[in-house]
Amino acid sequence: MAGRTVSDPFDAVSPVPVDPYALWRDALAEADRVFASSPALGRPVGGCTHCTPESDLLLLGGDPAAVPDDVLGYFTRETANHWDEDQYPVLWRRLMPRALRSWGPDGHGTEPSLELGHLGAHGAGLTGWPAPERAAVERAFRALLAVALVDGRPAGDVTDLVEGIAHATGGLRPWLDHLAALPGPAADAGLVRLAFSWATDLLWEDFRFSWWYDGDPRVLAAWLPALRPRVAGFAARHPRCKTASDTLIAIDRLDAGDHSPWTYPYGLQEYLRLA
Repeated sequence: MAGRTVSDPFDAVSPVPVDPYALWRDALAEADRVFASSPALGRPVGGCTHCTPESDLLLLGGDPAAVPDDVLGYFTRETANHWDEDQYPVLWRRLMPRALRSWGPDGHGTEPSLELGHLGAHGAGLTGWPAPERAAVERAFRALLAVALVDGRPAGDVTDLVEGIAHATGGLRPWLDHLAALPGPAADAGLVRLAFSWATDLLWEDFRFSWWYDGDPRVLAAWLPALRPRVAGFAARHPRCKTASDTLIAIDRLDAGDHSPWTYPYGLQEYLRLA
């Protein structure tokens, strides 16, 4: 449409591959700008002093840029009931740019699903934050998923990220649709790896979310068949890729409500040893 300005590259539908790392850097810059005026706490940080030293509470209440990485990591991993209820969302908003970086490609590399989940309805309440802050965080989430899809990491690590983001925002399907819309050959390959992992685990009834207890794997099962044309296109271009051909089989079995054509692998080595 003439005259339209696209502020977020993910708002534009295009088959042209995007540079997810550039999008990530842009998203971080936007988060830095939006969260530059950190909300005031109003009083010293209140937390469980049995678990958190007073010195760490003082650090958390000071300059967000000066909070040590280990103290930041402790805060993001600790449950909401260890902090004063009214301060907990404010602490997250003050530390959000730092937290985003810890989940990114240059971060500490820990499993993000638990930490991200603390932004959910029973924690920091991300969906109730001011609209510009929420938009900046969700933009960063989209960039994080784009990087995760194309950088070759194991499917389980992508699953952790998807779970955490869905938990934080209260919904899974929009993030699945975002992944499916990412363009380019690297995204094609990433979607094949992810679809294979999810479809086979669902067929073996072995898929579960780690921390998002309200998460429903049936949303994944309903979404995967929509990927079939893209997986089929990848398989046609790469006829020697067994993962792609097996993914098509798995998706078809899942769509038909059938069982897995493959033997459940976990514990198989012990079974063979005993046999």
